Formats: sequence, C-alpha cells, structure tokens
Amino acid sequence: MTDQVAVEGDEMSKSEDHKELKVEEPEAHEVEVVEEVEEEEKKHEEVDYKEKFYYLAAELENLRRRHDKEKSDLLKYGNERILSGLLEVLDNFERTMEAIQNDEDEKVKNIYVGIEMVQKQFLELLKKSGLEPVESLGEIFDPNFHEAMAQQPAEGKKENEIISVFQKGYKLNGRLLRAAKVIVAKKD
Repeated sequence: MTDQVAVEGDEMSKSEDHKELKVEEPEAHEVEVVEEVEEEEKKHEEVDYKEKFYYLAAELENLRRRHDKEKSDLLKYGNERILSGLLEVLDNFERTMEAIQNDEDEKVKNIYVGIEMVQKQFLELLKKSGLEPVESLGEIFDPNFHEAMAQQPAEGKKENEIISVFQKGYKLNGRLLRAAKVIVAKKD
C-alpha cells in the first residue's frame, strides 16, 4: 500500500506541475509602447489642466472688469433718481423767477434777487454732481435730446430749428436724464 501511496503522490506532483502557470515576461518593445501611452495620457491631462486654467483666468478677468464697470456706473449714475426729483424743484425756481422778473415793486425785486442767488447755488451743486443742461434754443432738433411738442412756421429760422423751450432737458454725466420739450420751426 505504501507503493501505491507513493505512486499516487508522484502523480499528484505531476498534476501540480501542470497546474503551474507560465507567466511570460513582456517583451521590451511592449513595455515601451505602454510607457509611451501613459506618457501621452499625462501630457493630454496636462494640456487639459492648462486649458482649464487659462479659461478660468480669463473668466476671472472678465468678472473683475464687469465689477469695475458696475462700480463705476453706480458712482456716476447712482444719484440719478434723486437728481430727477430735484429737476422739478429747479423748474419751479425758473417759473417763479419768470413770474416776478418784470415786477416793479422794490420788495419783489429783492425777492427775485434772493431766489436767483439760491437758484445759482443750487445749479452749481447739481453741476458738481454731473448734471448739465441740454442746449436747445437755436439748435437743430435732435430726437436723442429733444422732445418736439409742436411745429410752427417761423421766418428766418432753419427747418427743424428749435424756436422755443417748454421745459429744459438735462444730462447726467453725458447720459440723458430728461429730454427737453421744445417747439420746432417748419417751412411753409
């Protein structure tokens, strides 16, 4: 029986020899190809990261520019609503001065001088804030700055020349705040 066990043991060792796997060593050119592929992938990733970096840097720069412009516009035009409301006060000053301008009473003349001084001071303050009047009388009608209320024939005037101003127009830092309401000359 021992012989039989020995024979079985030899057979088992033979069958175990068959079970061994042969691991083949890769050839040198195959290793080089794999390394080249990995290297190309790394370069491609590096290019992708660079492209993403440049894209984000450009986006950041654009964001900074937009922010600076918005900040600048806010400083330039932030007081637009207040100044629009103050234009009515300025109009009332002008109406009052027109109403009492030719009065002969000495007290009314003194009041006129006082109102005129306050109006000039008020206008200076508004100019410092960037408000400027739109030139109208004698100018050619420009729909970007004027609103025509009527057309009238006028001798000695050019076609579309402004001959009368109902309400002054104003610009705030070069941008129209209120259009001037005008009467325009027309040819017969």
